[in-house]
Amino acid sequence: MIKYQLRCSSGHEFEGWFKDGATYDAQAQANGIECPYCGDADVSKAIMAPAIPSKRSTSQVEAGDAEAGLLSEERAREVASKILEAVHTLRGHVESNYDDVGDKFAEEARRIHYGETDERGIYGEATADEAEEMDDEGIEFFRLPTLPRRDD
Repeated sequence: MIKYQLRCSSGHEFEGWFKDGATYDAQAQANGIECPYCGDADVSKAIMAPAIPSKRSTSQVEAGDAEAGLLSEERAREVASKILEAVHTLRGHVESNYDDVGDKFAEEARRIHYGETDERGIYGEATADEAEEMDDEGIEFFRLPTLPRRDD
């Protein structure tokens, strides 16, 4: 099997898997490859970097090395920890620099949006319905994940 990065004449890029290079050539010549985004059959290969596995990763996979799985699990935990740390840092910044308006968030966000009060950074809580209504009104806001408090 071979994977090609493909591009249609509209500029959409996507992957295609083929038995071999000759199979790709035959399908492309017969306009048998279509863009999954727009249906365009004018498709060609896009520039792509080859995927060359390192000797170490190849030998680990071939040997079914359990350590490779542990390394990826450790890496996943490390990444998750960094994400949580970033969220805690962001939340700390918001809580230190913005006004807490509690459950009046939607009301206060509207007042700011419509110029009824001075523009400032706020945070608080809104129901799913309130968030949907604010989004429909074009009020920009960001949802912060709720995390358990830490004792820093």
